[in-house]
Amino acid sequence: MTDFHDTPADEALRQRLGINRRRFLSTCTAVGAGAIAAPVFGAAPSFAQSRTQGHGHHHGHGRELVPANKRGIILYTVRDATGRDPLTSDLPSGFREVFKELARYGYKQVEFAGYGQHANAPGGASLESVAGAKLLRSWLDEYGLRAQGNHGFIPGSWPLSQPDLDTFKKHLEIANILGMDHMGTGGDPTNSSYKADWDVAADKWNAMGTIARKAGIKLYTHNHDAAYGFLLDGGPLDAQGRPTRSSGIRRLEYFLKATDPRTVWLEMDIYWAHVAQYKFHTYTAHDGSQRKKVFDPAALVSRNNKRYPLFHAKDGTRNDTSGQGYDMVAFGEGVIDYRTFFSRVGEKNYHNPMVEQDNAPSGTDPGQSLKLAKIGYDNLAALRKKR
Repeated sequence: MTDFHDTPADEALRQRLGINRRRFLSTCTAVGAGAIAAPVFGAAPSFAQSRTQGHGHHHGHGRELVPANKRGIILYTVRDATGRDPLTSDLPSGFREVFKELARYGYKQVEFAGYGQHANAPGGASLESVAGAKLLRSWLDEYGLRAQGNHGFIPGSWPLSQPDLDTFKKHLEIANILGMDHMGTGGDPTNSSYKADWDVAADKWNAMGTIARKAGIKLYTHNHDAAYGFLLDGGPLDAQGRPTRSSGIRRLEYFLKATDPRTVWLEMDIYWAHVAQYKFHTYTAHDGSQRKKVFDPAALVSRNNKRYPLFHAKDGTRNDTSGQGYDMVAFGEGVIDYRTFFSRVGEKNYHNPMVEQDNAPSGTDPGQSLKLAKIGYDNLAALRKKR
């Protein structure tokens, strides 16, 4: 059995969770043995007050759109660096060295995309455990970083199987140790176009969100362009008895209404939302007519502002031949108007933008993803309100 030593990070975590040392250690030991407590920590007081409050306050730049303590990056952007063998490269390799480098650029927040790294990095290949989470937390604290979320395990079964439920609760335990406010996934709730399937997805996410809330975690779904397509909810039925036409409601708009705002949150990938704006601008109404309805990503956030604690800040240049409307580039080097977007959605002390670039790693330049992460940070920090 792992010997869990009491550290300053443990003490701070216990105080935030409102639990004593015995309960903290017994819970950690239970998770390490594979027996997951339910609920994870009970209703953690931290749920009511963001863990980021009181940290990283930045003064003297009142017109900035993204405060210094809100500037983050999803580690998927630099996945080649965390996965690099430190024995064969002088470049930052593995979580600890990458944290150090990102902190040097100025980042204050990270979002995980799983807990795997190269086997030769400190801590070994997988840190998806209580012991691994404590190690990650020590490095985050060392370099002044806070974890804000993870694209990790979301149960596929519904109703939830016991193994999936146990794994889900283990991930909530890990999230609490890392100090996260949020835990989520990189995929849409469902890939379906049909209302009935979105009803099932809403039931599932409401149930999972309730479990997460009891652990003091906000459960979120990260969405791509397809989620902003139009819901098929009426008109003539196809051979399988499914509707073929739309009332003009977008899939994710329906999901927002069908889920509990106290238990289910979202992370808008602003790039993919703009791809959706390019792709999904007309629909076939129930009467067969073609109708136009242009998607406005900032308006959706503004109407549901507190549902969007997280963003992916990803940029693109226009490409009208790709079918997507954009080609991905480093944040701030494209044409997506982030100054207007962040100005319109407001709530700058609530939202947490995470720089992301899916194609940042290079097969020929092993340092490219970190270079682009630095460019992304500088451009995020430079955003200012219009005068």
